[in-house]
Amino acid sequence: MKTDHILHGDAATELAKLPAAAAQAIIADPPYFNVLENEAWDTQWKTAADYLAWCDAWVRESMRVLRDDGLAFIFGQLGKREHTFLHLMSRLTQQHQFHDLIIWDRAVGYDERRDSFTPQYEMVLVMRKGEKAKFNKDAVRIPYDAKTIEIYLKDNRYKDKEARKAHLEAGKFATNILRVPSLKGNSREKCGHPSQKPLQLIEKLVLCSTGEGDLVLDPFLGSGTTAVAAKKLKRRWLGIEKDPNYIQIAEKRLENPSEPELAL
Repeated sequence: MKTDHILHGDAATELAKLPAAAAQAIIADPPYFNVLENEAWDTQWKTAADYLAWCDAWVRESMRVLRDDGLAFIFGQLGKREHTFLHLMSRLTQQHQFHDLIIWDRAVGYDERRDSFTPQYEMVLVMRKGEKAKFNKDAVRIPYDAKTIEIYLKDNRYKDKEARKAHLEAGKFATNILRVPSLKGNSREKCGHPSQKPLQLIEKLVLCSTGEGDLVLDPFLGSGTTAVAAKKLKRRWLGIEKDPNYIQIAEKRLENPSEPELAL
């Protein structure tokens, strides 16, 4: 199977052509259904039932392509009154094994609302195929600053100071709330996709679920962030995308994946 390239086509159709148990991780950011109301690809289904049936098809094929020790990450978001992702999560976890639910804290909120709290997060449903999923907590530790390390080392409850120092210098374990600022309009990462995810966020998912040389699959590649993250981290990758404009954007980004992409 050829890797490190983009398949042009429908996700479910192209997934069905791939061999079983090929991908170590699947990172999917599909249309959310009537959340981005100005985008035709997010409003193409007449009913929520139609959308859920479509999700059943591409997720089923994704899980077939996933290795037995692999993880599948599926992004989702609630609209102002649209809550289909809640039903989707319930539905999928009845069909496949639940592993975790990650909250992506975007650090900044969306548009203010008069009658409810300002939304600041999206969700990532994580599913697995087997009981021994590959997961590397050390790869996504969060560094302590020097002052915090200095203070913690003064705690007399820890007798083995060297072991305590090594632990602190390695950083604290990440929780399932990942705080990564969303991309602003003037970010160097922004490249024309309305639901583009930060490279830093996708890198965390790649690092915790794969090792060098493993295959990362994205059925909705969009602007190519998953492919860029995988290439930078020395993973193999495969992306599927319907829109030729987004394929062009992704290919341009992949020409130099090591170039710094920092939010301004």
